[in-house]
Amino acid sequence: MHPYFSLKDRTALVTGGTRGIGKMIAKAFAEAGATVYVCARDAQACSDTAKELSAFGTCHGIAANLATEEGVQALAQALGGKITQLDILVNNAGTTWGAPLESYPAKGWEKVMQLNVTSVFSCIQQLLPLLRKAGNSANPARIINIGSVAGISSFGENAYAYGPSKAALHQLSRMLARELVEQHINVNVIAPGRFPSKMTQHIANDNEAMAQDTAVIPMKRWGREEEMAALAISLASTSGAYMTGNIIPIDGGFSL
Repeated sequence: MHPYFSLKDRTALVTGGTRGIGKMIAKAFAEAGATVYVCARDAQACSDTAKELSAFGTCHGIAANLATEEGVQALAQALGGKITQLDILVNNAGTTWGAPLESYPAKGWEKVMQLNVTSVFSCIQQLLPLLRKAGNSANPARIINIGSVAGISSFGENAYAYGPSKAALHQLSRMLARELVEQHINVNVIAPGRFPSKMTQHIANDNEAMAQDTAVIPMKRWGREEEMAALAISLASTSGAYMTGNIIPIDGGFSL
């Protein structure tokens, strides 16, 4: 790997890192030389993923429920007992909820907003001391928030809270980028279109639905693991040192 993209001697935390986009990024970071911690609610999934990704580099699992402030605080405390600084934080954990407009429940809205926005804010807040220790003018610490093209476009697909939650995350990221830049912490957003994940498997498993879905994507396909991996490494490595406050769609042209 070219040294511009090496993550050797850096430590990363990927929330929601046991599947989907989070796992893609965690694997890429391990391959690039980082010491990676993957976080999820399921302790067994954390253990299994850490074992699997250790074939590509150094990976550890750390179980935490980020749906509550207490869970985020517990994660920060546990991680602080293992490391002295955090070079890269990827806030990927998220959820969605679909229902017809007339029957869309308040509990669905609240759940999506809690995990997609509030818990991301809490993670950044609680992990700031570790991020501050890592960042310097030559090599800032990195926060990479996983947004969505749903926060840019108006395609709601009956998931009425999801797009607004991601739009809120995009704006929060811009605000924090401005505030934290003087502390040598960069904040950027990856806004994916369609990628294989648990959230999209119902489409991938239905040929007709897949055909309809890809028809509205200019490149006529979903994103690939290596494409997500390469973008995440770019933001976390030397190539991302002079970037902050960016919302970066990776969507095959969908947001056009």
